[in-house]
Amino acid sequence: MRIGLYPGTFDPLTLGHIDIIRRAARLVDRLVIGVAINRDKGPLFTLEERVAMIEAEAARLAVPGGAEIIVHPFENLLIDCARDVGAQVIVRGLRAVADFEYEFQMVGMNRALDSSIETVFLMADTGHQAIASKLVKEIARLGGDVSTFVTPDVNAALIAKYR
Repeated sequence: MRIGLYPGTFDPLTLGHIDIIRRAARLVDRLVIGVAINRDKGPLFTLEERVAMIEAEAARLAVPGGAEIIVHPFENLLIDCARDVGAQVIVRGLRAVADFEYEFQMVGMNRALDSSIETVFLMADTGHQAIASKLVKEIARLGGDVSTFVTPDVNAALIAKYR
Protein backbone atom coordinates (compact mmCIF):
# COMPACT_ATOMS: atom_id res chain seq x y z
CA MET A 1 0.00 0.00 0.00
CA ARG A 2 1.35 3.40 -0.99
CA ILE A 3 0.89 5.85 1.88
CA GLY A 4 1.46 9.57 1.51
CA LEU A 5 1.58 12.24 4.20
CA TYR A 6 0.46 15.79 3.43
CA PRO A 7 1.45 17.86 6.48
CA GLY A 8 0.51 21.40 7.38
CA THR A 9 -1.05 23.65 9.94
CA PHE A 10 -4.14 24.25 7.78
CA ASP A 11 -5.12 27.38 9.69
CA PRO A 12 -7.45 27.67 7.87
CA LEU A 13 -7.85 25.05 5.16
CA THR A 14 -7.88 26.82 1.77
CA LEU A 15 -8.88 25.88 -1.75
CA GLY A 16 -5.15 25.57 -2.47
CA HIS A 17 -4.85 22.90 0.21
CA ILE A 18 -7.90 21.10 -1.16
CA ASP A 19 -6.40 21.14 -4.65
CA ILE A 20 -3.22 19.49 -3.35
CA ILE A 21 -5.24 16.93 -1.35
CA ARG A 22 -7.32 16.02 -4.40
CA ARG A 23 -4.26 15.62 -6.61
CA ALA A 24 -2.15 13.80 -4.02
CA ALA A 25 -4.97 11.32 -3.43
CA ARG A 26 -4.55 10.18 -7.04
CA LEU A 27 -0.94 9.20 -6.35
CA VAL A 28 -1.35 7.02 -3.26
CA ASP A 29 -3.64 4.39 -1.77
CA ARG A 30 -3.93 6.23 1.55
CA LEU A 31 -3.37 9.93 2.06
CA VAL A 32 -2.78 11.03 5.62
CA ILE A 33 -3.38 14.72 6.20
CA GLY A 34 -1.05 15.55 9.06
CA VAL A 35 -2.37 18.49 11.05
CA ALA A 36 0.52 20.11 12.88
CA ILE A 37 -0.32 21.29 16.36
CA ASN A 38 2.50 23.89 16.22
CA ARG A 39 1.77 25.98 19.30
CA ASP A 40 4.49 28.47 18.25
CA LYS A 41 2.36 29.70 15.34
CA GLY A 42 -0.57 30.57 17.63
CA PRO A 43 -3.26 29.27 15.29
CA LEU A 44 -6.61 31.04 14.96
CA PHE A 45 -8.51 27.75 14.97
CA THR A 46 -8.07 25.09 17.63
CA LEU A 47 -6.66 21.73 16.65
CA GLU A 48 -10.13 20.23 17.00
CA GLU A 49 -11.65 22.87 14.70
CA ARG A 50 -8.95 22.40 12.06
CA VAL A 51 -9.31 18.61 12.16
CA ALA A 52 -13.11 18.87 11.85
CA MET A 53 -12.83 21.25 8.86
CA ILE A 54 -10.40 18.92 7.09
CA GLU A 55 -12.43 15.79 7.85
CA ALA A 56 -15.58 17.45 6.42
CA GLU A 57 -13.79 18.45 3.22
CA ALA A 58 -11.98 15.11 2.92
CA ALA A 59 -15.34 13.31 3.10
CA ARG A 60 -16.50 15.38 0.12
CA LEU A 61 -13.37 14.41 -1.84
CA ALA A 62 -13.71 10.67 -1.24
CA VAL A 63 -14.43 8.65 -4.36
CA PRO A 64 -15.36 4.95 -4.52
CA GLY A 65 -12.22 2.93 -5.13
CA GLY A 66 -10.06 6.00 -4.59
CA ALA A 67 -7.48 6.71 -1.95
CA GLU A 68 -8.49 6.56 1.67
CA ILE A 69 -8.07 10.02 3.18
CA ILE A 70 -7.52 10.27 6.93
CA VAL A 71 -6.65 13.14 9.24
CA HIS A 72 -3.88 12.72 11.80
CA PRO A 73 -2.87 15.47 14.27
CA PHE A 74 0.83 15.50 15.17
CA GLU A 75 3.27 17.46 17.30
CA ASN A 76 6.50 15.57 16.72
CA LEU A 77 9.06 15.83 13.95
CA LEU A 78 7.58 15.53 10.49
CA ILE A 79 9.82 12.57 9.68
CA ASP A 80 8.67 10.82 12.87
CA CYS A 81 5.05 11.47 11.93
CA ALA A 82 5.74 9.95 8.51
CA ARG A 83 7.18 6.86 10.20
CA ASP A 84 4.23 6.71 12.64
CA VAL A 85 1.68 6.56 9.81
CA GLY A 86 3.82 4.32 7.58
CA ALA A 87 4.23 6.92 4.84
CA GLN A 88 6.74 6.29 2.09
CA VAL A 89 6.27 9.78 0.70
CA ILE A 90 5.73 13.27 2.04
CA VAL A 91 3.63 15.50 -0.20
CA ARG A 92 4.27 19.23 -0.24
CA GLY A 93 2.59 21.96 -2.25
CA LEU A 94 4.59 24.74 -3.86
CA ARG A 95 3.22 28.15 -4.82
CA ALA A 96 6.31 30.21 -5.56
CA VAL A 97 10.10 30.34 -5.45
CA ALA A 98 10.02 31.38 -1.79
CA ASP A 99 8.19 28.13 -0.96
CA PHE A 100 10.82 26.14 -2.84
CA GLU A 101 13.73 27.68 -0.91
CA TYR A 102 12.17 26.74 2.44
CA GLU A 103 11.08 23.29 1.25
CA PHE A 104 14.50 22.59 -0.26
CA GLN A 105 16.07 22.97 3.19
CA MET A 106 13.39 20.80 4.79
CA VAL A 107 13.93 18.01 2.25
CA GLY A 108 17.64 18.00 2.98
CA MET A 109 17.07 17.72 6.71
CA ASN A 110 14.40 15.06 6.34
CA ARG A 111 16.62 13.02 3.99
CA ALA A 112 19.41 13.19 6.57
CA LEU A 113 17.00 11.89 9.21
CA ASP A 114 15.49 9.12 7.04
CA SER A 115 16.56 8.66 3.43
CA SER A 116 13.89 6.00 2.80
CA ILE A 117 11.08 8.58 2.86
CA GLU A 118 10.79 10.62 -0.33
CA THR A 119 9.34 14.10 -0.68
CA VAL A 120 7.17 14.90 -3.68
CA PHE A 121 6.26 18.45 -4.67
CA LEU A 122 3.01 19.37 -6.36
CA MET A 123 2.84 22.79 -7.94
CA ALA A 124 -0.20 24.79 -6.93
CA ASP A 125 -2.80 25.23 -9.62
CA THR A 126 -2.37 28.67 -11.18
CA GLY A 127 -5.73 29.72 -9.77
CA HIS A 128 -4.53 29.00 -6.24
CA GLN A 129 -0.93 30.23 -6.27
CA ALA A 130 -1.67 33.46 -4.42
CA ILE A 131 -3.67 31.80 -1.64
CA ALA A 132 -1.91 31.68 1.71
CA SER A 133 -3.64 30.90 5.00
CA LYS A 134 -1.91 33.83 6.66
CA LEU A 135 -3.27 36.26 4.05
CA VAL A 136 -6.74 34.70 4.14
CA LYS A 137 -6.85 35.27 7.91
CA GLU A 138 -5.68 38.86 7.56
CA ILE A 139 -8.27 39.67 4.88
CA ALA A 140 -11.04 38.04 6.94
CA ARG A 141 -9.91 39.84 10.12
CA LEU A 142 -10.16 43.16 8.32
CA GLY A 143 -13.65 42.38 7.03
CA GLY A 144 -12.72 41.41 3.49
CA ASP A 145 -14.38 38.71 1.42
CA VAL A 146 -12.38 35.47 1.35
CA SER A 147 -15.09 33.32 -0.20
CA THR A 148 -13.04 32.79 -3.36
CA PHE A 149 -10.15 31.34 -1.33
CA VAL A 150 -11.94 28.90 1.00
CA THR A 151 -14.98 26.62 1.05
CA PRO A 152 -18.33 27.99 2.26
CA ASP A 153 -17.95 26.13 5.59
CA VAL A 154 -14.48 27.54 6.22
CA ASN A 155 -15.68 31.00 5.19
CA ALA A 156 -18.50 30.77 7.75
CA ALA A 157 -16.03 29.65 10.42
CA LEU A 158 -13.75 32.62 9.66
CA ILE A 159 -16.65 35.06 9.83
CA ALA A 160 -17.72 33.57 13.18
CA LYS A 161 -14.17 33.83 14.58
CA TYR A 162 -13.78 37.49 13.67
CA ARG A 163 -17.25 38.63 14.71
